[in-house]
Amino acid sequence: MHADVRRNVIFCSLLALSQAFYIPGFSIKSYRDGETIPLFVNKVYSDYSELQYAYTELPFVCAPTGRIQTGRFTSGASLSLNLGEVLRGDRITVSDYELIMGTDEEARYLCSHTVNRDGLKRTKELIRDGYVAEWIVDNLPGATSFKTTDKSRKYYAAGFKIGEEIYGSPGSEAQYFLNNHVTLVIRYHRAPGKDGDQGKKVIVGFEVFPKSIEAGNRTEQGLPADIQNVESGLELIPRSNATGEIDDTDGATLTIPYTYSVYFREEDKLEWQNRWDMYFVAQDDSSNIHWLAIVNSLVIAGLLTAVVAVIVTRTIRGDIKVYKEGGLEEGKPKSKRARGIKSPRKSTEKNGLLEQIADIEGEADMSSDEESIEDITGWKLVHGDVFRPPPYGGLLAPLVGSGTQLVFMATGLLILSSLGVLNPSFRGGYVSVGTGLFVVAGLFSGYFSSRVYKTFGGQLWQKNVLVTATLIPGLLFTTVFILNLFVWAQASSTAIPFGTLVGLVALWLLIQLPLVYIGGWYGYIRVGAWSHPIKANAIPRQIPSQSWYTKSFQAVLAGFIPFAVIFIELMFVFKSLWLDKSGYYYVFGFLAVVSVILVVTVTEVTIVATYVQLCSENYHWWWQSFIVGGSSSIWIFGYLVWYYFTKLHITGFVSSLLFFCYGFLACVVYGLLTGTIGFLSAYAFVRRIYGYVFCPFHMLYL
Repeated sequence: MHADVRRNVIFCSLLALSQAFYIPGFSIKSYRDGETIPLFVNKVYSDYSELQYAYTELPFVCAPTGRIQTGRFTSGASLSLNLGEVLRGDRITVSDYELIMGTDEEARYLCSHTVNRDGLKRTKELIRDGYVAEWIVDNLPGATSFKTTDKSRKYYAAGFKIGEEIYGSPGSEAQYFLNNHVTLVIRYHRAPGKDGDQGKKVIVGFEVFPKSIEAGNRTEQGLPADIQNVESGLELIPRSNATGEIDDTDGATLTIPYTYSVYFREEDKLEWQNRWDMYFVAQDDSSNIHWLAIVNSLVIAGLLTAVVAVIVTRTIRGDIKVYKEGGLEEGKPKSKRARGIKSPRKSTEKNGLLEQIADIEGEADMSSDEESIEDITGWKLVHGDVFRPPPYGGLLAPLVGSGTQLVFMATGLLILSSLGVLNPSFRGGYVSVGTGLFVVAGLFSGYFSSRVYKTFGGQLWQKNVLVTATLIPGLLFTTVFILNLFVWAQASSTAIPFGTLVGLVALWLLIQLPLVYIGGWYGYIRVGAWSHPIKANAIPRQIPSQSWYTKSFQAVLAGFIPFAVIFIELMFVFKSLWLDKSGYYYVFGFLAVVSVILVVTVTEVTIVATYVQLCSENYHWWWQSFIVGGSSSIWIFGYLVWYYFTKLHITGFVSSLLFFCYGFLACVVYGLLTGTIGFLSAYAFVRRIYGYVFCPFHMLYL
């Protein structure tokens, strides 16, 4: 009965966790009729490029004039952005579009903008590459509405096209039409609480329907004569302002008139706290696939758990039982004569375990009744070298320290996202909070790095702290800075401003570095090294020749298992980041469950690989455990390359360079994180099994 209750509690907990909810904001903004609603323009982005551009800097866009005053916002003013928004390429500006709550506008003139031949060429390139614009109203991105395949539900896709590329007859050149008219549909709901009683409303939807309308056939106010029946669109061809005919001269221009319509429609069934659901309807339809990912992960982890259980319960515990029952009796070893074993003192084995045991027993009142334990084979033979410090331990310690820093950051982000504190409405929140967690986690980085460093026998702990604080952050910053030079050359909003780079350096050197130093001082001076149950031999044991499997392919093959655990969920992450370009991945409950299973899988894979390596009498497990733990990053990068060539439409050298470089950095960070988990798991495993078997024996002769 108790087992059933426990099982039900666990199932309900997983179910609740998987239903990742979100808090769309900390305060509800309500509007009364007649109140002006600001419309913000942000950027344009494309499936075919990794480069984004600020909307107000495009050659065909009317610059805001500052004539609209909306509360504390003045059109043309740029909003202050958080770190995450800047890094993701946002450039939010208040527009001249005037939206008055409850007031419909069938057609309203905005401005006219003259574009030269170079501007038209650039505009055609943006339309050809499929760029879409992102506008914002009440923190909701303007969306193009669609219906599900069964037409039962409507859903939103963020952004709207800036134009259309149309081909006529086969072999003819493409025609480019610019969308110079937008129909804005603001969907509202009665405000909750007292605001609703006062007649106020909240915005629950923002739809944009773009249209291309020819420049001619307009009224004196610049409005189309018949906005419902448009004969032709605005083709991007230079025309004479006087006659309207095509002008092929070098100084030819095109004057583009902009208009817009506004409609307010009540949405009774959609509450404000659920307004982001419209952007996730398509993802909700794939919830069964998310459950499939969890089941797939659980099956793989379950099989691996069974393997580890066999190793621990049948093999290792059996060896421990033999040692405890057959090797020691009443505080003294059993007589070798009673078991008919040859004296270890007469063994011809050089630097072996039996010879070491005989040396230790030399003055323990033994004559003809010299004593020994059972024959030792496999992983037990290397007990005198298993805790020998690894080569390049001064590099492994900082990597482990930085890995613990990433573990803390990733855990914090998953918890905050699953609880709904971080959500799509918190623009740039994931990057901003993640950066803050990473900096604060410098304490953990310094602490673990220094303890591992001292365990390896390191003496220059200040140097280790400096390497820990600069190695991984320095690699990330240097790579981003170099890539930023390419993006700057493209005048893209994806480029990080110089002031932001200076701020990141200050955050790194003035905050993170001192925190790493404090953690390193505490870990090295106050806490010290981890103690080992066995001291290393003075002379290293010779390692037998290893098979090709253990030499070359163990790490790569072992990494496939964790990759198989996260493969399905990884598809949704990639789709959100690169295919949809929305970044609106929100099912963090599923991701949290899969992440927990991933940690368990990495732990078990590393334990199995370490056990196999020790059974091969190879005691160089320190680096191997780190590499095996992070080896699934190799498969992820391979999947990233496959995804680029089969699923994405990215073109251009700079865009491809950004994709592969940032993808490689993400895989390095992931590998560092899982490698640290594997290292710590293997270390705990090795300490445990050798402490059980050999610690009592050595304590007897010490």
